[in-house]
Amino acid sequence: MKVLLTGGAGFIGSTVIREILSETQWQVCNVDKLTYASSLTSLADVDSNPRYQLEKIDICDSAAMSDLFSRFQPDAVMHLAAETHVDRSISGPGNFIETNIIGTYQLLEVSYKYWRDQKAQQPGKFLFHHISTDEVFGELGDSGFFTEDTAYKPNSPYSASKASSDHLVRAWHKTYGLPVVVTNCSNNYGPYQFPEKLIPHMIIQALSENPLPVYGDGSNVRDWIFVEDHAKGLVEVIKNSEVGETYLFGGNQEISNLDLVKNICSLLDVDFPRKNKLSYDQLITFVTDRPGHDFRYAIDASKTEKKLGWKPETSLENGLRSTIKWYLDHKSWWQGLSKQYDGSRLGLLDNKATQ
Repeated sequence: MKVLLTGGAGFIGSTVIREILSETQWQVCNVDKLTYASSLTSLADVDSNPRYQLEKIDICDSAAMSDLFSRFQPDAVMHLAAETHVDRSISGPGNFIETNIIGTYQLLEVSYKYWRDQKAQQPGKFLFHHISTDEVFGELGDSGFFTEDTAYKPNSPYSASKASSDHLVRAWHKTYGLPVVVTNCSNNYGPYQFPEKLIPHMIIQALSENPLPVYGDGSNVRDWIFVEDHAKGLVEVIKNSEVGETYLFGGNQEISNLDLVKNICSLLDVDFPRKNKLSYDQLITFVTDRPGHDFRYAIDASKTEKKLGWKPETSLENGLRSTIKWYLDHKSWWQGLSKQYDGSRLGLLDNKATQ
């Protein structure tokens, strides 16, 4: 099996690559244009693996991608390349439209032409796996869950761009016959996550004795999935999924943002107590809420569990504990990212928001 994986130097992508190379004999070609959130150090352990190669290419460059398809001859595409941070999409949506929509379109076109030319020789041997988010479904109230049949209702520029890409993938399947699978996941967390995201941001801010900014009153609820559990599921999709289907991946670990931050503080109090002996929760500060902040996300992953035999293995408590330990043990990694992100608030509305 030869897998062409886009966005492999990102958080989820790098985890998937490590999972593939450790648990299968597949070859992996990592396609990444190496943006601010990319980190090749997350792939240092596999860089010399003969079954791994890196190609620095923008998925919007159709000529370069076509050449790569011809050279690598993939059996499957795992499409993870995307702009992903909601706050950045609020203050600068253009990059999200370009990468998430136009980039996906270009990748679909290249994949379709490659598959069309190859299918006569190797029928049934190609799969386009598009990895997306639960945010495309909008928000939930106090009850209920997203399922594969939930109607789309995205509320941020980020989720709208991902919803658009999901629809394009389905259209290329229905109209042109391209073999595709779409997966949508809840919030991921774990080692190597870029510091702008909530969990690493709170860990790093706490270790730096900085305020811990909680949006609004902190009552917004998210379902969290440990990234290594998700990576195992994504590999299972390549092995056992049914073409044309959608599968949801969730951690079954719902918690409000405020309670999540308090849990992080409690774990840090034990593992890395402050010199002044006070709890880290004294650093919690409530700030102006994110514009259009969805109230709650929650996933019903029963179809995925039944059809693919996958279940999340990591509890939120254990996942947070191991994630905190990783950030404590790898300060040089996140301190080295200060040029890409200085910890300041993103996503505030101003007169440049849509430029």
